[in-house]
Amino acid sequence: MAGVSLSDVKKRFGAAEVIHGVDLTVEDGEFVVFVGPSGCGKSTLLRMIAGLEDISGGEVRIGERVVNDVEASDRGTAMVFQTYALYPHMTVAQNMSFGLRMTGNDKADTEARVSRAAEVLQIEPLMDRRPKALSGGQRQRVAIGRAIVRDPSVFLFDEPLSNLDAELRVQMRVEIARLHGELGTTMIYVTHDQTEAMTLADRIVVLRAGRVEQVGRPLELYHDPANQFVAGFIGSPRMNFLPGTVVSRGDGRVRLRLERGGEIELPLETLPREGAAVTLGIRPEHFVPAGQGDCDITLEVEVIEHLGATSFVYSGTRSGAQIIAQRPETPESAEASEHAGERLTVAIPAARAFLFDDSGARLR
Repeated sequence: MAGVSLSDVKKRFGAAEVIHGVDLTVEDGEFVVFVGPSGCGKSTLLRMIAGLEDISGGEVRIGERVVNDVEASDRGTAMVFQTYALYPHMTVAQNMSFGLRMTGNDKADTEARVSRAAEVLQIEPLMDRRPKALSGGQRQRVAIGRAIVRDPSVFLFDEPLSNLDAELRVQMRVEIARLHGELGTTMIYVTHDQTEAMTLADRIVVLRAGRVEQVGRPLELYHDPANQFVAGFIGSPRMNFLPGTVVSRGDGRVRLRLERGGEIELPLETLPREGAAVTLGIRPEHFVPAGQGDCDITLEVEVIEHLGATSFVYSGTRSGAQIIAQRPETPESAEASEHAGERLTVAIPAARAFLFDDSGARLR
C-alpha cells in the first residue's frame, strides 16, 4: 500500500489551464473522494495520478516515489472505469486474469489471486459466464476484481457506478465500502454524486473549475462549509439561499433584512458593513415550525415530495428562487398535509443559519 501526494499539480491543454496548482495528500489506506460538477477537473486529476494524462506542472508522488515520468503500468495503481471494458469473448475468470497472464505472471499465483478476488467480491458462481450473461452490477464487480488481482498500492475509481440503476448504485456503494474495509488499500474515487461522496469517503475533496474548494471529512463539510459553493454542493437536497441586506451591526451581531420579508439577527466575529448584500443559507432539514425560530417565512407550496418518513415542500420553482423545506411525516401530519397552491409558514433558527458575502465567502 502507499499514499499519494500532489504538489502544485497543473494541467494545460494548449493555452487553457484546467487544473490550477492542486496540493493534496492522501494517506496510506485512506478512502478519498473527488467530487464536483461536470467539467471541474476531477477525472483529469485522477487520470494524471494514474499516468493516463501528462502533468503540465508540479509533482505527483505515490509512496516515496515521484511518478511524473513513470509509465501508467509501472505506477502500482489499478483503475476502474465508468464503462466495464470487459472482453465479451472471455469468461469472468479469463477477464480477471488477463492482465496477469499478459505480463507472464506465474499460473498458480494468477489462479490464487483470481480465486481470492472472486471470494471477496462474492462472484464465485459467475466465473464461467461471459459478460453478456451478467447484470450491470455483476459486470462492475468483475471490473473491480480485475483491479484487485493486480494487488495495487492504490485503487482509482472513475465514476464506476454511473451506468447502474438506483438500486444497484446503493448496493454497489455498500460493496465498495466493505471492500475498502477488507483490503485496507488506498482508494481515490471520482463522482459527481455528493451522496456517494458522503457515504463512502474518509475525506472529500470538493473541486470547482480545476481548483480545490475544500477538503474535509463528510460531516465536517456538511456542518462547516468554507464557502457558498461547498454549502450548496454538499447535502441533499441542497442548501437554500436567501438574499438579504445588512441593516445593523454591533456587539458581535449582525441584523439582516431578507428579500422574502422578515429580519433575523446572527452572531458573527467579522461584521459586514451596513447596507452590504449578503446571502443567508439554511438547509431544508433545519427549518422549524412557525413561531419556534428567529424569523418566520411563508412559502407558496408548488410541489410536495412524499418520501415516507419525511416530505419535501418546494416553493419558488417557477421564479427560480427555489426554497425547499423538509417536514417529518406522521399519520397526523399526513391528514393535515398542505397541497399545491396553499401557503406554509416555517421558521429559521439563527443557530442553524450560515451567512455568505457577495463573493460567496463564508462570514463567521
